[in-house]
Amino acid sequence: MMESSKPILYSYFRSSCSWRVRIALVLKGINYETVPIDLIKDGGQQFSEEFRALNPMMQVPTLKIDGLILGQSLAIIEYLEETRPTPRLLPQDPKKRASVRMISDLIAGGIQPLQNLSVLKQVGEQNQLPWAQKVISSGFKALEQILQSTAGKYCVGDEVSMADLCLVPQVANAERYKVDLSPYPTINRINKTLLALEAFQVTHPCRQPDTPAELRA
Repeated sequence: MMESSKPILYSYFRSSCSWRVRIALVLKGINYETVPIDLIKDGGQQFSEEFRALNPMMQVPTLKIDGLILGQSLAIIEYLEETRPTPRLLPQDPKKRASVRMISDLIAGGIQPLQNLSVLKQVGEQNQLPWAQKVISSGFKALEQILQSTAGKYCVGDEVSMADLCLVPQVANAERYKVDLSPYPTINRINKTLLALEAFQVTHPCRQPDTPAELRA
């Protein structure tokens, strides 16, 4: 039996991993509360003892739901899919489902972690932009090739899936780091189509409770 209390999402407006989960929650019609965790302020609020008790990895997103505390965006989305299966974010067809997971893992495991805040801090300030551009471009080159065989209207066929929830936030990261996106027409087309959907608009980093005034839409 589901808890009646509202789920709580610990999120940072600019976190691409948090954005994935925000989209899933909205698509599935789940009313939730946001607790902002500023990854910059005070050296990073994620390092506080209070937040570490919730998520030992000290990362967002973290979701409190159904008496559980869950970290890791793809695990959260899979849990939402299994407990609230409508609308589907994983296709029923096993081959399409495998493609969705492959694309999601490619972004969530093979691109985003290499350009996230904790890694960029390690490469030194003057190397951050070229490093982020290199790892995103390398990943997008592979992703573009894969999407040419899996895509319909969206990443896998014509239904929005977990792969799309990973794609849009990663393209936003690419734009933030001034990556030339012209070599990736399939990525661009799908991204543009998805950004027209309400669930992707209302969850956008420019429309979050913790979005700074100068970045608000």
